Amino acid sequence: MGSGCASSDRGCKRRLEIGRPYRRLLAVLLALMAFSTFAAEKTAFGATSVHADQARVNQIKQQLAAQGRVIQGVVSRYDQTQAELSAVRTRLGTAKAHLVVDHRAEQADATQLRRLAVDTYVSGGSVAPTVSVLLTTSNLSSMALRSEFMSAISGKLQSTLDALRTDRRRTQAAAALLAAERAKIRATLAQLGRQRQSVQAAISSDNAMLTKAKGNLQAALRAEAAQQLAAQRAAEQAMVHPSVQALPANATPGPPGLPPPSAPPSFPVVPAPGTYANPLRALSGLSPERIDQGVDYSGYGPIYAIGNGVVLNTVNSGWPGGTFISYRLTNGPAAGDVVYAAEDIYPLVQVGQAVTANTVLGTVYEGPDGIETGWADPSGQGYTMAYDYNQFSGSNSTAFGYNFSQLLQYLGAPGGVLQNNPPTGSLPPGWPSW
Repeated sequence: MGSGCASSDRGCKRRLEIGRPYRRLLAVLLALMAFSTFAAEKTAFGATSVHADQARVNQIKQQLAAQGRVIQGVVSRYDQTQAELSAVRTRLGTAKAHLVVDHRAEQADATQLRRLAVDTYVSGGSVAPTVSVLLTTSNLSSMALRSEFMSAISGKLQSTLDALRTDRRRTQAAAALLAAERAKIRATLAQLGRQRQSVQAAISSDNAMLTKAKGNLQAALRAEAAQQLAAQRAAEQAMVHPSVQALPANATPGPPGLPPPSAPPSFPVVPAPGTYANPLRALSGLSPERIDQGVDYSGYGPIYAIGNGVVLNTVNSGWPGGTFISYRLTNGPAAGDVVYAAEDIYPLVQVGQAVTANTVLGTVYEGPDGIETGWADPSGQGYTMAYDYNQFSGSNSTAFGYNFSQLLQYLGAPGGVLQNNPPTGSLPPGWPSW
């Protein structure tokens, strides 16, 4: 493209030569502005993806909690119905035993009365008031009296048998009612069993969906962390490139009418090797919460190690989320002490791995519990120094938690919120202060 100057116009050429540095600076600034916009858009897109995945995870967790309550109710009703069935079976067994006793008593009474009638008739003894009257007031040799006697004996036998049969009919009716109740309870148990199987199948399905959603969330968080790291490195390279060095103090400002150059995008500074650095420097939406055994925070993104160290542990089921990343510091004022970062974090390191202040320990996700970081005990397996020194009772701020909060503030992170002042307990002699 032509310059627009005649070959003899030295003034025009001079103005073009003077303007070239400003054009180069303008091109660099425009490139930086475009990079900043691009990085912001990528970050916004990544945040949207992370939020969508996290929302899906939380939705499935809520579904699982609701289904858990349903199946808990089903199991409770199943157990209660099973107990009712056992009681009915017991009562039914009692009724059947009563039937057997009644039948045997009926047979025994009939046999005894027949034997009594014969013995009395033969010997002239007495058995009952009505029979005694017959025996004492009449001559047994008379056929009429014999007939009356036998009639009286038969009447007594019949009344006894009738009473037994009435009792048996009542027992049979009760047994039939209990059998019907047992059949109804069995039907209820079958229905509850099917309902429990249905809910368990739904829970299995949701667990599979939750695993997949967590995998998607982890992939999104890792991608976001990689984008942030790439953007950080690109910005650092752009800031040290010769073409963006500051103009001399006597340089003339750029062409009038252009807006002032935008500041380059702000990224976490890469710590120098062997130094301590803010482990929370790259978290988005960082918000400090209470001080307890350590310090609680909410937010999402990569969490770094504080300094040089060796990883001791990454998981512990006793902590919410199951994550407990611990590492022993190998340099600095706290060399030999163990730091932990726990709860809603996907670990990205392994036991035995050497770390520095530039090592990403894991990816913090927006879970229900947030994160907690502080001083772990020397084993690094899930216990804290505050626990070892009996400083924590469930919701109070401890001396070890407050000390770690001071360290984070010293490194540039926001400190936690004290629940009680002064904190519970004291630090052992020689413990580093900040």
